[in-house]
Amino acid sequence: MLKAVLLDISGVLHEDGRALPGAVEAVARLQARELALRFVTNTSRKTSERVHAELRELGFAVAPEQVFTAPAAIRAHLLAHELRPYLLIHPDLEPEFVGLDTADRDAVVLGDAAERLDYRHLDAAFGLLQRGAPLLTVGTNRYFRQGGELHLDAGPFVRALEYAAEIEATVLGKPAAGFFRAVLEDAGVEPHEALMVGDDVECDVAAALELGLEACLVRSGKYRDGDEARAPGAACEDDLAALVARRFPE
Repeated sequence: MLKAVLLDISGVLHEDGRALPGAVEAVARLQARELALRFVTNTSRKTSERVHAELRELGFAVAPEQVFTAPAAIRAHLLAHELRPYLLIHPDLEPEFVGLDTADRDAVVLGDAAERLDYRHLDAAFGLLQRGAPLLTVGTNRYFRQGGELHLDAGPFVRALEYAAEIEATVLGKPAAGFFRAVLEDAGVEPHEALMVGDDVECDVAAALELGLEACLVRSGKYRDGDEARAPGAACEDDLAALVARRFPE
């Protein structure tokens, strides 16, 4: 029996600051049912607080405790392990890490840092990794969609540092099983009792299936023709509104 629904945010609920057609109503219908609803994202250009505020501004009835972001998971990990990070992140994300000790840095945090992902910053991160610092990242997403086009995400830069330093990054967002498990634990459900809805066939859908969740790929956001063939066993719908109309009829 389905008890929880996990929703990716960008590409499923909104795109370029606009709610996708029918998405607000679809979320309202899900919220009205006896389902644990969680909103999950790897975005590394916005703080958790900003993600929640933007959803509310777009009309989504979302409580702060329903939002799970990869940067928030990284902050919790840094505190739990008493790590002092070199933050290779987007300027807009800096408030998420306010208050952390960054002196004598012994960890590297890598996100979608935009123009900061240049040789100087990457080489500084490489130096720390050579000295044994762990590489922590929001995810391995290859690209994201903005302004109708695909753009490089953090994943390619994670792979470059892994290759150069001969190490393996610790992923604390999707597709890491630990991220999904933390969300499921918060919702109080087992994997087989949850449905993941996303537009990223690798980090959202295939990862959820591997962990034992149901999954649905939507043809909005970063979806590309043929993606569904890469996640056999997943449902596929045009968008969230179509999924809710079929799966949860009034």
